[in-house]
Amino acid sequence: MEDILAILAFAIALPWIIFHYITKWKTAASITTDDEMLLEELYNLAKRLDERMDTVERLVASDNADFRPARLVSNLEADNQQLRELENLIAEKKKEARR
Repeated sequence: MEDILAILAFAIALPWIIFHYITKWKTAASITTDDEMLLEELYNLAKRLDERMDTVERLVASDNADFRPARLVSNLEADNQQLRELENLIAEKKKEARR
């Protein structure tokens, strides 16, 4: 009788514990729509601040010939590649949400 209880406990309890924690792991890994909206707002704010910094650096560089910030000297295409990839992901996400 004890052997049967041990086998049942092992056969039922172990998978239940495993599936329980798999479910917890999957739900904890996702972000909510409010989190996504906040991230998008923060991204837009960072993008605007980056554009403002570029403008200020261009103005200072035009007034002072010795001023050479790394942001203006380096290749801007390579610098902004990650931002473009993120913008593409956001655009795809919006298209999926409309469907």
